[in-house]
This record gives sequence, structure tokens and C-alpha cells, in this order.
Amino acid sequence: MVTPVSIVAKDLTITLSELRNLMELRKTDAVKKIQANYGDINQLCKRLKTSPTDGIYGIPSELDTRRTVFGKNYIPPKKPQTFLELVWDALQDPTLCFLIIAALISLGLSFYNPPGGSAAACHATDMEEEDEEEEMDWIEGCAILLSVLCVVLVTAFNDWSKEKQFQGLQRRIESEQKFTVIRKGEVIQVPITDLVVGDVAQIKYGDLIPADGLLLQGHDLKVDESSLTGESDHVKKSLTADPMLLSGTHVMEGSGKMVITAVGINSQAGIILSLLGVGETSEKTKDKDNKAKKTKDSSEAPKNLDTVDTERGDEDVEIKTNEEEKPKKAPSHKKEKSVLQAKLTRLAVQIGKGGLAMSILTVIVLLARFFIINFVMMKLVWTKECTPLYLRRILKDLIIGVTILVVAVPEGLPLAVTISLAYSVKQMMKDNNLVRHLDACETMGNATTICSDKTGTLTMNRMTVVQAFISNTHHRVIPELHLVHPTTLDCLRKGIATNCAYTSQIASPERRGGLPRQLGNKTECALLSFLLELKQDYEAIRKMIPEEQLYKVYTFNSERKSMSTVLKNDDGSYQMFTKGASEIVLQKCCFILNEDGESVAFEEEDYALMIKNVIDPMASEGLRTICLAFRDFPADDEEPDWDDEDDIIKDLTCISIVGIEDPVRPEVPEAIRKCQNAGIVVRMVTGDNFNTARAIAVKCGILQPGDNFLCLEGKEFNRRIRNSEGEIEQELFDKVWPTLRVLARSSPSDKYNLVDGIINSNVTKQRQVVAVTGDGTNDAPALKRADVGFAMGIAGTDVAKEASDIILTDDNFSSIVKAVMWGRNVYDSISKFLQFQLTVNIVAVIVAFTGACITQNSPLKAVQMLWVNLIMDTFASLALATEKPTEALLKRKPYGETLFDIENGRTAAPEGPPTQHYTIVFNAFVMMQIFNEINARKVHGERNVFEGIFTNSIFCCIFVGTLIVQILIVQVGGKPFSCASLTLEQWLWSIFLGIGSLLWGQLIVSIPNKCLCFLKEVGEEIVEAEDEIFEEEVAEEEKEIDYGEREFLQSRLLWVRGLTRIQTQCRVVNAFRASLYDDLEAATMGPDEMV
Repeated sequence: MVTPVSIVAKDLTITLSELRNLMELRKTDAVKKIQANYGDINQLCKRLKTSPTDGIYGIPSELDTRRTVFGKNYIPPKKPQTFLELVWDALQDPTLCFLIIAALISLGLSFYNPPGGSAAACHATDMEEEDEEEEMDWIEGCAILLSVLCVVLVTAFNDWSKEKQFQGLQRRIESEQKFTVIRKGEVIQVPITDLVVGDVAQIKYGDLIPADGLLLQGHDLKVDESSLTGESDHVKKSLTADPMLLSGTHVMEGSGKMVITAVGINSQAGIILSLLGVGETSEKTKDKDNKAKKTKDSSEAPKNLDTVDTERGDEDVEIKTNEEEKPKKAPSHKKEKSVLQAKLTRLAVQIGKGGLAMSILTVIVLLARFFIINFVMMKLVWTKECTPLYLRRILKDLIIGVTILVVAVPEGLPLAVTISLAYSVKQMMKDNNLVRHLDACETMGNATTICSDKTGTLTMNRMTVVQAFISNTHHRVIPELHLVHPTTLDCLRKGIATNCAYTSQIASPERRGGLPRQLGNKTECALLSFLLELKQDYEAIRKMIPEEQLYKVYTFNSERKSMSTVLKNDDGSYQMFTKGASEIVLQKCCFILNEDGESVAFEEEDYALMIKNVIDPMASEGLRTICLAFRDFPADDEEPDWDDEDDIIKDLTCISIVGIEDPVRPEVPEAIRKCQNAGIVVRMVTGDNFNTARAIAVKCGILQPGDNFLCLEGKEFNRRIRNSEGEIEQELFDKVWPTLRVLARSSPSDKYNLVDGIINSNVTKQRQVVAVTGDGTNDAPALKRADVGFAMGIAGTDVAKEASDIILTDDNFSSIVKAVMWGRNVYDSISKFLQFQLTVNIVAVIVAFTGACITQNSPLKAVQMLWVNLIMDTFASLALATEKPTEALLKRKPYGETLFDIENGRTAAPEGPPTQHYTIVFNAFVMMQIFNEINARKVHGERNVFEGIFTNSIFCCIFVGTLIVQILIVQVGGKPFSCASLTLEQWLWSIFLGIGSLLWGQLIVSIPNKCLCFLKEVGEEIVEAEDEIFEEEVAEEEKEIDYGEREFLQSRLLWVRGLTRIQTQCRVVNAFRASLYDDLEAATMGPDEMV
């Protein structure tokens, strides 16, 4: 039955509210409701104008009608902040607020001039110059407000562009999510947002159900509903007991078909999200949800789409193992902050505290000197007329202190991290890495171990049967049709056609001359191709025995390592076909088909010979071996208990053993070699035969001839790591994992235990950082436990993708190597930025403080310091955080979890008010910072700092743009920027001093590291109030995570660089003082001022 072409709303004789009420029921209550109101699910399908077998017709007008009546399968995201809201958020910065208030007060005082309030009348020293330019006092207040406005707008724009990037990434993820439905009798894939009520969808092991529905047909179907109900037990679904399938739940076993009854905000997940205000734009709802949504775990209200998270959650994923297989405590090493974020937070707080102390000290020095000189030494009296003048002077000192704090606090750190991560995520998408959690980028740069699957990751995942044991003969090539007995051939044709998922099929090539397309499970596709090579049509068998007529299906899972399908014959007898891991299925065989197609006894001796002569030789060539078998249940016998698997799947008759080849990807050996050179150990974890796994490991380069590494099967692995009571002991585990390279015939729990044990190990100085690949539902626990989980974008299930951090869109191991490069590049980008920013921070604070102490006036004015802050925060973060990775990143060992704090030190020089003297100092200072950006491009002692500079167009544009703006500030800035225009000669001297920072960089690179062992790392043993609570929470896990509180050689090197640079600064200052400053001071200062 095919749905009529034209459908209008009145044809749908069931309402939205009826369906919503129905889907709120569970188990037998729902079954009774369906029987009472509709008769059965087929009758409900009629009211939805859909066919249980052929689905809807699917023309655009019909789809539009269904969306109008029942809604779209789309949950609107929460409305993002507008640009004005982001501007308001940026204005919440306390230091900027203080600057705004101070600037407004300064403006008010500049227009208040009471009689007798001049500097001369008040006899205030160091204020005559201000009195002369009294009418221009308003300029500084306006300039500060303008500078604050620039900082706020730049910050808001960066936040806005970041939000746009994330939205674009989210849209891409949504567009790539597809689901299998039946429309007009054809099986097709559609984006999940195109699903409508009435669609008949196919569901299978590993799917994330995208909408609510009712079960039409199921085979051994079990669903994890913990995301909605909180119950961890898998719920078995059937037409008679519980046909309700809910959006956001995971199919853990089996397969089936469902009719969709609720989509989008009308589904159970959508209703929960609506309660949280998702998609609502009212201010009331938004304010209410800001708190709720931050604390709500995504698993409590799952969306039917993947999401991009800035932080990875720690929710546990159920693992079906015995209690004794679980460690007593599996501490989670993941915190709310990643390693890099925690490290930078500590550094930022430390620098901020230092800047606060220096700003307070500067204000105290300036005010103390003003009061001592004027009211102690000169014995002036504070009069009412002079109050505005004194207040204006005090206010300027406070503004200087606040601007020092603004410059000292490294607001650019989070911006640099955001820009670097966002840039890396965008570029990684081009390298087939779809990043779901941003912290996975930088964590991948620390990776020391990669536990990789074999199939599809190291191999091409295009499987082909190349050898077969049929009729007591081992065929090294596919046998000719006449060599196979008709009885055996009939069993092969019927067994493969019906005992493979009906979603697995061989399609015609996409282009002429290409290979046929393999749709569905690749192993099953290899078996179907084997039938085609034997000139057998599997489609004809499937038409004779449609999926609905399959009596019982035991779907494949990691425990069975096999799949069985039961067919009921017309005479009341049953026939079961089984396929699975050869040595496991073969153990259950008591008979085998001989060359005449007759069943003969299969004894234990025959089993040993089969292993030795057939299975091992195939496996040694890297072939996956599959055993095909069957069993007949006569009609005269009592019908067996189909739920008793052990009694059903036994006494089998072996039909054939096939060897399936899955070639190693040609680029994998080179990628693994790069990992090994980079200090990353690659381990293969597979469910395949031991010999197959070892052969593939040799082809990939994981194992080399002469290596003394371990290759273990799952059973032997468990025997070695468990004590006499069956519990895992870390001490025993630590004797195994360092040399383990291949783990064959492994279960999901073995994979989880391997990852968990490596992470918890203390054998090495640094905690191991583990990356894991996985594609199956049962890989989810290991993917969650790993530092970085990679799911397969093509072969991976939805459950695996949701548990992962990064999705490999091409399922290729070489893409993991690119992720390592980008991860290390993030570290280097942040290091470059820190190297540059800490230079400006320390130098600017020291210059302002020393200037205030010596001249009673900061050489760096408020407006100038805001401009410097803009250079080092926004522009530098954009320029230095967008470097592209190179192959050189893979030629050094991982950073691990050590604290990579790039420390202080570079160029220096003070600046000045609107005189050429101080303008030259200011200009030289900025020139040094501009050229220092070039030095900061290299952080590992490279001499050629210009290498690859023109490959980063953003860096070049910002470098030139900053230089142009600096020229404009100096030449036309005038009073607002406290600058006087300079001559060509003075500009050349400034540029010469700036270029000098490149020469100093070369000199410092020449210092051997071994001479710097006596230096300590800045930030060691710093205890912060904010971190004390954080440290208490992770006290039990201190052994697992070392945030880098150990000495690190690069930080020592940069500390000495800092000392050298500050000495350089002092020499520059002394040079100016000796020539210009002393003469000017002697000419302008009176006797009283030289005290």
C-alpha cells in the first residue's frame, strides 16, 4: 500500500495532542491505550496515512502538510546574544568601569574652574604646565573614553564572531546527520530535520533515535533510555510489551522499524527542552534559563543532534561488564578546565595580582610625592579654591594606576586561546577532523598513546572475500561455480542473504568503471559480494523471504561475536543460519558439509586441524576469518525455547570458512612512523583473530622485525592484569602495558580497562595522555574515559559519535596525525602569544612605576597604555594565534601534562608626555614590541624567525596595520595621546632600536640550556584563593593530573631572556637620561624642585 499522492490536513484523522498524550505512556499502559483507541499500530498507521511496509509517498506537498499539522523535526536553539548585549557584557569589566568613571570625573573637573583655582595661585608644583593648557584638559578624558570604547567594541566583535563560528559549525553538524527511512517503498537516507510524522524509519544497533515513534517490527531490540528516565538497564522493546521508542535514546542491540509519531518540540526530548526555554525569546524565559541551562547535563535533555561543546562533560557511559571487571574506583581525570585552560588561569591570576600590587604602589608613590612636596615641604594649605585642581591631579594619578592594572591583567589570554582553538577547529575540518569539544584540540597536542581500532581506521574498510574453505577444499581464490556442490551453494545463498542485515547491500558504482558501492556493514557486504561472484542473486532470496518473515534474529554483539537468524518453513520446521568469528562458531559445530553436500561429523581433532591448516594460514596473511553454519529444527521436535541462546546456537553444521581481506590504507604506515618519531606509541586494539591482528600490525609498522613487544589476546591480557580474586591490580597492569602493542580478540571492557589503566599508571614521570578510536556502541565507555576520543564518521554509530571528542569524517588514521599537529600548534600559538604579552606586561608596568617614582609622572599615559594594551591583547592574539602547523611539530616529543608557562622578558623603554623626548621613548618602546612580534613567532630556539612569515597573511596585515596606526598616533595624535610629531631622523632611531630586539633575540638563543639549570619556574608553589576550592575537589586525583608544577626547561630559558631584556631596557633608559633628559631637567627645574 502506497500513500495517496495528495494529502490535506483533514485526511489525517489523528491530532497532535492525541499523539503527544500517547507518547507520554510507557510499556503495557501504552499497549492498552493503542488497543483501546486504535486497535493496533497498523490501524494507527492508517489514520496517519502511511504504510507500515512502504512508508509515505514523500512528495513536497505531503511533507509540507505533515509539518504544518505535526510540526518540524527541529528544536530551535536558544537565541544568541546580540552585539549590543555583548558590548554590555564587555562593559562589565571592573577596570574599564573605573576608567569610565574616572574619565567622566576628569571631564567634569576640566570644565570647573573656580576663581583663584589656577596652579600659580595655589602654588602647586609640577602643575604649572597643566595650568597653561587648562583649556585642553577635557581632551584626556575624551581620549580615555574613546579608547575604552575601542577596547569594548573589539572585545564584543571578537565574541560575536566566535559565536558565529560556533553556529556555523553547529549547522554543518546538523546538515550531515542523516537517518534511514522508507518512502514510496524505497529505502533512502534523509537529513534528520526532514523527518515527519508518519515516516517509517529503520533503526539498528548504535543509532540515536531522532524522534518519538512506535515499533512496527523488532529483532532482539534493546534501548538505553537512561538519558530520559535515568535508569541504566537496557529496555527490551517488543510489539506486545513495550513498543514506545523515544527521541534521544540509544539502540544498544538489535534492529527494527518504527513509525514516527512526534517530532521536534513535540517529542519527549523536545518537551523537556521546552521546559528549559529552548527556542523561546522572551526575556523572562531567557533570564530564567541562563542558570538552568548551564547546570543541566545534556544527557538529561538530549537533542537529536550532535552539539559543539567548549568543555567536555564527565557523564559516565554504561559499560556492560561484571562488577569484578570494574575497578573499585574509576576516577575521572577530566576537570571543568582543560590542562591549558587551568594553566593559563593560574598564570593570568598571578600576573593580575602582580599588576594590582604595582598599580596600587604606583598610585601610592604618586600621591605620596604630591602631598609631601606640596603640603609638607612647601607647607601649602588645602583651600576651597584649589580643591578642583588638587582633585584633578589626584584623579590623574588614579587613572595611571588603573591603566597599569589594565595593561598588567592579561585579558588577551582567553582571547588568544579562543582564537587559536576556533581557528584550529575550522582548519581541522578541512583535514577531516570534526571537533565536538574544543579542549580536545590542545589535549591532542599532549598525546603520548593512541589506542586504535583496526578495521576502517588502519585498513580501508572495503572488505572482499579472497579465500574460502568449501567442501573440504581450501581455495586460495574464489572457486568456480561448478566446484561447489548445489546443496552447499543453496545453503550459502540462503544463509548469507537472510543472515545479513537487509540494510547491507551492494549498489551500482557511482561512476562508470568504478567499484560497486558497499552499503551497510562492510563484512556483510563482502559476503554478499562473494555470492555475486558465485553468480548467485541474493536479492531474489530477500524478495522471497522479506524481513518481516524472519522468525527470530540474534543480532551481532561483542559478547556473541556472531549473528543468527531463524526461518520458519511452511511445514512447521525451523532453519537457523549463523555467521561469526571462525574459531568461536566452529567450536559450536558438530557437523560439516563435505564435497558431496552431505553433513558429516566434525570432531575435536578436525577442529584442531581446521585451525592449523585453514584459519591460521588465512589469519597470518592478515585475513579476517568468518565461519558460516546452519542448524535444522525438525517439525516433529518440540519447539525450543528461543530465549535460551546456549541451547539454540549449538550442534551447528559448518558450511564454509571465508577469508576476508581488508587492505591496509597506503598512507597508514607513514602516518604511524610519524607518530613514533613524535614520541607517540600506537597500539592496535581489535576484535579480530590474534594472527590477523599481528599480521596487520606488521604491515602498518606498529610491530617491527626484532621488536620485543607484546601481542596478547583478551583472555591472556585479563589473566595478566588480575589478581587471584579476579580484580584488576594497577601494579600487575603496569608490568604489561608499556610493552603491549597489539590486543586481539578484545572485548569493549578490555578496551576500557586498557585505557583506564594507562591513564592511572605512575610508571612514567608524566601522566600518559591517551587517545582512542572507536566506531561501535560498546566503544563508548573507552571513548569517554580517554583524554581524546575519536569516532568514525562513516562506520561509527551515533552512540560512539556522541561519546567522542573528535569525529574522523574519513575514518582514516592519518587524520589523527593531523589532529596531533594541530594540537601541538595550539600550544605553540599560545606560547608565542604569552612570550610576546608577558614582555609588554612586565616592561610597561616597570616603565610606568619607575617613571612615577623618578619624575612624579608616568611616562606612559593612560591613552598610550590603552593603545599598547590593544596591541598586545587583540592584535597580537589574532596575529600569533593563527600560525599554521608544520611537519617540524612531529619531530619532538609530546609536552605531556607539564606546565608550559612561557615567561617574561624582551625589549623595553619608557615614553613621555607631549615632548619629543618622551615621544621618542614611547615610539621606541612600541617599535620594539612590533618587531618583537617577529621574535615571538619562534619558541624553540630557531634562529630564522622570518621563516614562513609570508604564509600567514593575517600576521603580515596586522604587523603593517599596527605600524601605520603607530605612525598616525605619533604624528597626528597630539595632546590626546600625549605625543609630539617626530622628525625623520628620530623615526629612524626609533626603528633602529626596535630592530635591535631581533638582534637581542639571536644573542639570547645562543645561551646553552645547560647553563640555566639553576633557575626556577615563575608560578611555582603559587597558591590562589580561587584554586584552593578546585584543588580540594581533585585532591584524590592529584596523582593522575599534574598541571605542570614541575620545573620546565623552556621556562627557565625564557626567565633568563627576561632578565637580559630588562637589563637592555635599563641601558636604553640610562642612555636617554644621560643625553636628553638630564639637560632638559637642569634647564627646566628650579632649585626647590631638585630636592
